[in-house]
Amino acid sequence: MSFPVLKNYLARLSHQTQAGTSVWLDAEGRALGRFFNCTMTSAFQPLREIDSGKLVAFEGLARSVSKADQGLSLWRLLDHAASDDESVELDRLCRMLHAINFFRQAEAQQTDLYLNVHDRLLSAVSSNHGHAFQRILDALGLPIERIVLQLPTVTPNQGWLLNYVVDNYRRNGFRLAINVSSVHEASDMLQRLHPQAFKLDAGNLGDEQAIASFVTLCHAEKIRLIFKRLDTPAALAALQRVTAMTGLPIVAQGYLLDQPLTALVQAKQDVTVRASTA
Repeated sequence: MSFPVLKNYLARLSHQTQAGTSVWLDAEGRALGRFFNCTMTSAFQPLREIDSGKLVAFEGLARSVSKADQGLSLWRLLDHAASDDESVELDRLCRMLHAINFFRQAEAQQTDLYLNVHDRLLSAVSSNHGHAFQRILDALGLPIERIVLQLPTVTPNQGWLLNYVVDNYRRNGFRLAINVSSVHEASDMLQRLHPQAFKLDAGNLGDEQAIASFVTLCHAEKIRLIFKRLDTPAALAALQRVTAMTGLPIVAQGYLLDQPLTALVQAKQDVTVRASTA
């Protein structure tokens, strides 16, 4: 680990019990957190180039603690949080846990971490989005430049809010990815917001020629286009056709490629997704 402040923080946590803090370590060294009666930790799903299998980043995901498997997704807890303050608290706890659990691992070196921002937080935080998380990263000695915050898909009448939030996060030093529902929506945002990445659903591509044109445009604008939820051979075949049309590498994530894993070392660095998978 090359983050001495984080190392010292983890050493202090190792002497604390669950009863004494809201964040503690388990026997494997994972940071755990508590929200009401739920104990949670982090899992990480790789983002890869589909032609080469090259690993380009990880996305942090909140999971319940389970000895038998990787645990269950806890993101829907935010949908049911009783108040805006509680939703903000849970979102910040998740991002803190993910940052700790990611950067404590040697395999995190030189790899980006993508973290979700729940749609409820866009309106729940009144001002200066990202400032609290930026202070947490500074306190732990962690590199903000290695983190990409993923903003949710918004409705057309929330455009002004997205502009405001993007400006706030950038002022606090964060790079941004924006989830979009279509190439048309992303095209409208490209010049206005120019994020570091767009994320599009691989299971709902539609016009492959339009997708190919947008892949080329994003490449020229130095914007990463990521296809999420790559879960079926049919979706993979569609992306492979787009790759053939553009001649450009395409980045995707999904259960067809990788299960979310606690240990980054379990993500195979040399996986090649072959056409025969489709």
